[in-house]
Amino acid sequence: MSATYVTTNAGIQMPRLIYGTAWKKEATVQLVVKAVLNGFRGIDTACQPKHYREDLVGQALKELQTKHNISRKDLFIQTKFTSLDGQDRTKPLPYDPRVPLSTQVRQSFATSLQNLQIDYIDSLVLHGPERTHEKTMEVYRECEKFVDEGRVKQLGISNLYDISSLRKLYDDARHKPSVIQNRFYEETNFDHEIRQFCREKNIFYQSFWTLTANPNILAHSLVKQLAQERHGTPAQIFFRFLLDIGLTPLTGTTDETHMKEDIQVLHWHSLDHESVNKLKRLIGD
Repeated sequence: MSATYVTTNAGIQMPRLIYGTAWKKEATVQLVVKAVLNGFRGIDTACQPKHYREDLVGQALKELQTKHNISRKDLFIQTKFTSLDGQDRTKPLPYDPRVPLSTQVRQSFATSLQNLQIDYIDSLVLHGPERTHEKTMEVYRECEKFVDEGRVKQLGISNLYDISSLRKLYDDARHKPSVIQNRFYEETNFDHEIRQFCREKNIFYQSFWTLTANPNILAHSLVKQLAQERHGTPAQIFFRFLLDIGLTPLTGTTDETHMKEDIQVLHWHSLDHESVNKLKRLIGD
């Protein structure tokens, strides 16, 4: 594990901090460019027009290459297949809703490559489980074919908060999931069991809503005290703590100062053992 990358169970280098592009709308291009120019090398998007402008991420990638000489191979691009349950039917869909599920997955993947203007995806994630395990595996098996074809480097699942469902997915997968991306908050006990399973199976846990969902942690006296000692912010302390316990957080900040601060955290020394243990209690570890 380097300061800025981890090696996943698929053998690929994944940035330890990833820039999230949900809800960025028309600002997507300028924000992705800004994030990369400030040091981010991982970009998360989805083939879901409801919340993401995957096509504008593609425009940003093109701009980074042509204007800033940052090539696609130097970036980690993660996108998602979103099933009909997660799509807005009033917007143009990335696939034909009438075709079989496996064909929807293939069409969605083709749309992603077209939107992003690239020929492979580093990380393809199921945006959520389907209504049954069988349907989830139908989607996952189609994604595994993209790995076989060399067009996807690794797979993952998002918004899966049930440990038994994750175990079943893991057991039935040929290409084991490399990542799980979940909302990280108190209501799910900070996914204690899921994170334990991830550690056992070398799956990286990507947290989202990391700051927004945890104002109590950011306001905690210990976090504030550590921020003062490090001449940093509570958000930086929380991110550093999560990196220290092996998470790969997403951040979707639109503020350039925060982008710089988030990236700085990668180059900080780890928090001391005692502080990490005290912080662990805040998330029930």
